[in-house]
Amino acid sequence: MKIFLFLPGLLMFTSCAMLTPVNDAAVHHVLDPLVPDRALTALNPSMAISRPSIPGFLDCQQLVTHAGGQLTISSLDLWGEPLDAAISRVTASNLSRLTGSSNIQPVENFVTLDYRMLLELRISQFEPDASHQMVLEGTWKLQPVTGGQARSHFFRISESIAPGLPPVTARVEAMNQSLEKLARQIAEQL
Repeated sequence: MKIFLFLPGLLMFTSCAMLTPVNDAAVHHVLDPLVPDRALTALNPSMAISRPSIPGFLDCQQLVTHAGGQLTISSLDLWGEPLDAAISRVTASNLSRLTGSSNIQPVENFVTLDYRMLLELRISQFEPDASHQMVLEGTWKLQPVTGGQARSHFFRISESIAPGLPPVTARVEAMNQSLEKLARQIAEQL
């Protein structure tokens, strides 16, 4: 009988000892718009930003480095949101701030078809190269919602990765700067 009273206590003690907290050393990174914030009072341009197509190896939660035909996947440096969603969000915010339009948002933020153009991004490269430059390369086009064909614009943006910062922080900052430059190029065509 005593063993039946002792057994539940032993089980509770061993289960508590096995469920100790785990120290999670992962760091979650996010992309941020760099165009200075300003009041958004204009209704035009009215534009939705689609999620860009990105290379498959970049489409994961971990930060991936591609060098010499090999991929290095970090288990500690993670994206706080899907990379394609972050690019769409930051591009929309940068363009809104550049134009003053409150009607530029990621496409999934629109409830109805209240936009006149859809910005389509096809990113073929968004990673550091061998010379420690962040390279953002691909095409963009502003597709009118009413139909018709829009012309694709090629872009290649190189941004220096700051040597004085921790490597991943410097990489994310260079990515932010590249997206700002891309937004400025697109804004010039509006």
